[in-house]
Amino acid sequence: MKLFASLLFILFAISACGPSAQDREVRESARQSLLDQNASLANTAPANQLPAAAAVNTSVSHYICPNNCEGSGGDAEGTCPVCGSAYLHNQAYHSTPAATTPTSTPDPPQNAAGVWHYTCSNGCEGGAGSAIACANCGEMLVHNALYHN
Repeated sequence: MKLFASLLFILFAISACGPSAQDREVRESARQSLLDQNASLANTAPANQLPAAAAVNTSVSHYICPNNCEGSGGDAEGTCPVCGSAYLHNQAYHSTPAATTPTSTPDPPQNAAGVWHYTCSNGCEGGAGSAIACANCGEMLVHNALYHN
């Protein structure tokens, strides 16, 4: 009986220390938002044609808080000053045109030196001109800063 009571107490203590329902809800919402963004990236028209900086709406933040905190968001990656969460990329920033839409210049997937614009973080060979799924492992390709050198 003592063993049963001890096990019951331990089980209760472990369940009480777990994440709250609100934490799980916030995390699930952020996870779903990322999945939606990745799906929209995979379904967009030629992704190597990005709008010029002047073509995007300046009233939409480029990076936003996953918890939608008021007064958060900005033009660069960072953390939310309200809740401390890492900012997420806001695809709506690129999808919202300004009053006039200038023509976009196609960006080749490889530069003159043969360096890919987006590469696999797992080190798979090859790359692409946009953040799409890797052809070898399926992970999303990440931006390669060496492309711009």
